[in-house]
Amino acid sequence: MISGFATPEGTARYRSRFPNLGEAGHFRRPQSVPGVGQLWLSSIGLGTYLGEPTAQVDAQYQEAIATALRSGINLLDTAINYRHQRSERSIGAALKELTANGELNRDEILVCTKAGFLAFDGDMPADMRGYFMREYVQPGILDPQQVAGGSHCMSARYLADQIERSRRNLGLETIDVFYVHNPESQLVEVERPAFRERLQAAFARLEEAVKQGKIRYYGIATWNGLRLQEEERDYISLAGLLGIAQAAGGEQHHFRFLQLPFNLGMTEAFARANHLLDGERMSAIKLAARAGLTVVGSATLHQGQLIRNLPEFVRQGLGMAGDAANAIQFSRSAPGLTTCLIGMGSKDHVLANLGPASHPPTSPDQWAKLFGAR
Repeated sequence: MISGFATPEGTARYRSRFPNLGEAGHFRRPQSVPGVGQLWLSSIGLGTYLGEPTAQVDAQYQEAIATALRSGINLLDTAINYRHQRSERSIGAALKELTANGELNRDEILVCTKAGFLAFDGDMPADMRGYFMREYVQPGILDPQQVAGGSHCMSARYLADQIERSRRNLGLETIDVFYVHNPESQLVEVERPAFRERLQAAFARLEEAVKQGKIRYYGIATWNGLRLQEEERDYISLAGLLGIAQAAGGEQHHFRFLQLPFNLGMTEAFARANHLLDGERMSAIKLAARAGLTVVGSATLHQGQLIRNLPEFVRQGLGMAGDAANAIQFSRSAPGLTTCLIGMGSKDHVLANLGPASHPPTSPDQWAKLFGAR
């Protein structure tokens, strides 16, 4: 396996190879604590969610990932359940190729993955229940009592197992960022006190994984949890998460990343003051900045829904050529958001979506005007 992890020196070296993108503000240092805050990360990251679990799509992803790394994208995002572990393996194949031929050093890129949803291996098995019984339940990895909604588990033992599988899939000794994937899925069946206990046990195990050098940092990747109102079932308090992290790892805990949807149609992470810290209400992004957490935005193009028919005021306010480019520019310009993720399963997608990276982010004042122009 490839040793090492993203470092300030390595990511600065990567940035120096793309001076035009650097001058345009494509690379930024997160608003975070020392360590994470010294990394140079691209404003656009490559996501690997979509696509069929086939060898053809594997090859297309491997080419897309290699193209991205050669073109100025140094943040890769995946999950063990994406395409039945094939997306992690596509990243691993691309990294092996580029590091072996000297095009890329391990310390130049940030690799992020997730676990929580039950994952198949390569293909959909004919007997799904039998697969999970043989692979997870019988060996004692998975306690069925810890599974919520028939598909989600974040027990300490299960996450430890998933980290090992992800390390093998990626071919990496150390995963830079490991997310608990959609922890709010547990709230379908679990009351909040039990949810907190489960999450604290998960964070404690992830702190151990950091000490063992298997992961560098951890966080949560959510869909609804951080965007909803407090009274809604799937809501997760960010201040509460910080308390859990401190209980699990002390003041020097390694809970340092958040991933959540942010795009032109889903602006709650910035616009909704649904989190409370020291008596003050604020948005998830604002609280994250106060707490030294790095925010990564997902669903930048909302699975293709934002690549056409945008309102004219958005086009005028952002000034990019094409609706997809305007949607990307909106997300990458959001104050407090370090990187916006875009699913890119082909070389052509990468080259097209990198267009906004050569332009400076929209100024905060101009960007904020979009909220009053609707």
